[in-house]
Amino acid sequence: MKRILATAALAAAATTTSAEVSVERGEYLVRGPAACGNCHTPQGPDGPDMTNELGGFMVEKNPNFEAWAVNITPGSRVADWSDAELARAIREGIRPDGTVIGPPMPIGLYRGIGDDDLMSIVAFLRTVPASDNATPFSTYNIPLPPAYGPPVESVTPPPRGVTVEYGAYLAGPVAHCTECHTTFGPMGPMFDSHLGAGGFEFHGPWGVSVAPNITTHADGLAQYSDADLTQMITTGTRPDGSRMLPPMGYAHYASTTPDDIAAIVAYLRTIPPLPDAE
Repeated sequence: MKRILATAALAAAATTTSAEVSVERGEYLVRGPAACGNCHTPQGPDGPDMTNELGGFMVEKNPNFEAWAVNITPGSRVADWSDAELARAIREGIRPDGTVIGPPMPIGLYRGIGDDDLMSIVAFLRTVPASDNATPFSTYNIPLPPAYGPPVESVTPPPRGVTVEYGAYLAGPVAHCTECHTTFGPMGPMFDSHLGAGGFEFHGPWGVSVAPNITTHADGLAQYSDADLTQMITTGTRPDGSRMLPPMGYAHYASTTPDDIAAIVAYLRTIPPLPDAE
């Protein structure tokens, strides 16, 4: 019954708000701030393989899980899912068969994606070139929850603009900056106690990179100007010219509008100071 209600709610959202839903907005989000390809597009030592955009990639392998960001093009199993089912998988982490999508897909944050943005993402995903890349489901040695919360009926995001509120929406539900840059505990990112304190290790073709502190602490962003932060987010280059490592989606953020980047920076300036995670 819950699945039926959630699916009906998403279908209603897609119908009643269609004037605000567009492939163009979806493309901007997927290829810009949401950076879906940062996980779902195969990566090599030199970056993403854009000839197989969104064709799937093993994003993390550790003792707890082998996580695959699966093929989400029209050439994959999602082609058989309805728009409402695909939307529910993105925002609630529940596949049409009722199984749960596990980490590192940041479902806890994606539950806050606005209805129009969600359906715009779905609309754009239906248009990308089909890939026949076969990707398995992830395997876990840790228990997954039966769900990440009750069905999401509807989400209205804050108005777009260079504001802390909209920046929090972009840095949270959309770009999930706070997911990667928050210290992880046994149950995932510790938002309540370690928001933005960094410390999570990412393994990939680039080696090992550690998510840095993005709080207002001296260990974090206090030393950088707004212009410095904009440069680092969109180019992966620090003020001293040194390069930052993947998997942060610099190429995606480079196509994010200046106003949206400014809103994210405004929000980052409000994160309470915490020292580097130990």
